[in-house]
Amino acid sequence: MAAVVFLKKFCRINLSKICQNKSLYLKPRQSQCRTFRVNAALLQQPFDSADEKPQFPGASAEFVDSLEFIQPNVISGIPVYRVMDRQGQIINPAEDPKLPKEEVLNFYKKMTLLNTMDRILYESQRQGRISFYMTNYGEEGTHIGSAAALKPTDLVFGQYREAGVLLYRGFPLDLFMAQCYANADDLGKGRQMPVHYGSKEHNFVTISSPLATQIPQAAGAAYALKRENADHAVICYFGEGAASEGDAHAGFNFAATLECPVIFFCRNNGYAISTPTNEQYRGDGIAARGPGYGMMSIRVDGNDVFAVYNATKEARRRATAENQPFLIEAMTYRIGHHSTSDDSSAYRSVDEVNYWDKQDHPISRLRQHMVSRGWWDEEQEKAWRKQSRKRVMEAFEQAERRLKPSPDLMFTDVYHEVPPHLHRQREGMWRHVKQHREQYPLEQYDK
Repeated sequence: MAAVVFLKKFCRINLSKICQNKSLYLKPRQSQCRTFRVNAALLQQPFDSADEKPQFPGASAEFVDSLEFIQPNVISGIPVYRVMDRQGQIINPAEDPKLPKEEVLNFYKKMTLLNTMDRILYESQRQGRISFYMTNYGEEGTHIGSAAALKPTDLVFGQYREAGVLLYRGFPLDLFMAQCYANADDLGKGRQMPVHYGSKEHNFVTISSPLATQIPQAAGAAYALKRENADHAVICYFGEGAASEGDAHAGFNFAATLECPVIFFCRNNGYAISTPTNEQYRGDGIAARGPGYGMMSIRVDGNDVFAVYNATKEARRRATAENQPFLIEAMTYRIGHHSTSDDSSAYRSVDEVNYWDKQDHPISRLRQHMVSRGWWDEEQEKAWRKQSRKRVMEAFEQAERRLKPSPDLMFTDVYHEVPPHLHRQREGMWRHVKQHREQYPLEQYDK
């Protein structure tokens, strides 16, 4: 905390010196939006011993003379914002985003294409073709709704179940497959386990396995964008289980105190692997934590793609205009297993899963909306399902035929120039491989 206070003072003192450099002048509106500021409520007021109001610098409050503890349910429950009901009907016309037909159809096609890719890659893992996979069943609305509300230049920090965000941004099916198969086309050169996607071109930071590490990283990236006076935001995705990690506290607190343009997007899908929410926390979900950090917060129906779109779009607008973080809790349900290493039938019932799959699925809700508006019918559905499966299968078959990355790539990309000890290790590896040639199918690897 001392470091944060010092950094605020440093920025405030040196702002005038920085602005003397005319090369840093911006347009009036942009300059006003991106300037550094310190919330006046956080500054200690001049001390007046005659005033019976609290003078403590750490909080803004009044004195009371009765002993009373704050109850955890002081708020009856943060409401869930939605635009469509479960039948796909707009509830309040004023909240209808009024997106053009083409964009809504794109939402639907991206959601169903992701669903098709999931089914094929899940079966691929079950057949032993790839080592691992994580599906996105039931959470497609959180991906597409939020991705559509961002600008392509906004930076994305994902956890591991945000493939739809990358798909919406134009990441090709070929590269999804290449990453899961760790072949020579993989942008990560075969160094990551499946579903750990990343793309510099699409401003999507590569996924890493340790839980919640992306949260403080996102806060730091947003602070850097603020320092650059760039009209960009950062969005950071995580699950409600990751919100129990200490990194979540650090990220939230830094983002709030440094006033960073970042959107923390929590996918509350009911389970942290096998741990249900009633064993994960005692408070009112994740959105209830936002005010404690001084963050604007909202809870949305994650199965309503329009509600997710509206909330993310407004959060993005205000985050960049006001230099402040936002917390979005998207309530949804993980229909699939946590991963191919998990069997969710051990901790939840089939009836529970079937309800969300059949009665409250984001894809079926959007389809009902399109049908009610005359934008979609059964023939179009059959044609698209056939076409999308063909596209995924073509990428799948191509990925299987490609060679694996060259073994030499194990020794690159850490140092600008490969040091002597790595040269020795590489030479030792090749001596071993040549000595036991029958154990290493080099014809399956790129040169």
